[in-house]
Amino acid sequence: MPTHVDIREVCLRDGLQLEDPIPLSAKVELLAAIVATGVREIEATAFVSPSKVPALADAPEFAEALAAYPDVEFSALVASPNGAKRAIASGLRSIEYVVSASDAHSQANVGRGTAEATAAIADVTRVAHDSDAAVEVIVATAWDCPFDGPTAPQRVIDIVTAAVELGVDRIAIADTIGTTTPRRVTSLIEQIRPIVGALPLGAHFHNTRGAGLASAYAAVQAGVTRLDASVGGLGGCPFAPGATGNIATEDLVYLLRDSDIGVDVDLTAAIEAAKVAQRLVGHALPSALLRAGDRIRN
Repeated sequence: MPTHVDIREVCLRDGLQLEDPIPLSAKVELLAAIVATGVREIEATAFVSPSKVPALADAPEFAEALAAYPDVEFSALVASPNGAKRAIASGLRSIEYVVSASDAHSQANVGRGTAEATAAIADVTRVAHDSDAAVEVIVATAWDCPFDGPTAPQRVIDIVTAAVELGVDRIAIADTIGTTTPRRVTSLIEQIRPIVGALPLGAHFHNTRGAGLASAYAAVQAGVTRLDASVGGLGGCPFAPGATGNIATEDLVYLLRDSDIGVDVDLTAAIEAAKVAQRLVGHALPSALLRAGDRIRN
């Protein structure tokens, strides 16, 4: 099992995308609190249709604030080659392109089926690599779809195979609606790891049904060394009914720390960042550590 796990903080994108838009100044405040946790990778925003995700309509303006933190690797989610061009023009050098393994979710999310979305990996990769940017393909609804039900593993395998063949730099699999459990996590990872080879493999879990942390730990046991998380557990998918609650960064750090697995995120600072997120969105967040605190008192 890995002795160190890289955590990518996704509160600023995945966390905020379901929320009513908050001011740019509030996002900059949250950014500062997140950077203070010591995290080295942050998913900053998304270059997608403002009409579909109004909370992230200020992506180009917010991207300007990222230059204040040159030691952090920032990434942006895109849904098309044009989105990749916009992200790169705004200074991002790490691109996340999502392909849903479910046709119905793909149609709801980006207006095209899985096969068409998979085919676009080539153009997104070309756009990114022409500008010396990295590309990560994230396979959404890797275990279940809110419309189509359970996802056949072969659909995930086909997307991962295509992504590897088209020269992407990273792969991740996502439990978009928070339905998977450790046994299913292990089974899918065992099937795709030989295909991924030496490429970094990440995972993204939601705690919608209470199994997110257990699934994340199972992924680490299966060899995954990159996990997404959101301070406070803020977030969810706007195109997947009922998909709320990313795994909370502070809850994940607590679990990994007490399992002797190293992380670059300071737990106390993560709890403070979660408090900032909760204040800015104006409602309670689901984080257990935000409610109960660390077992180790300072």
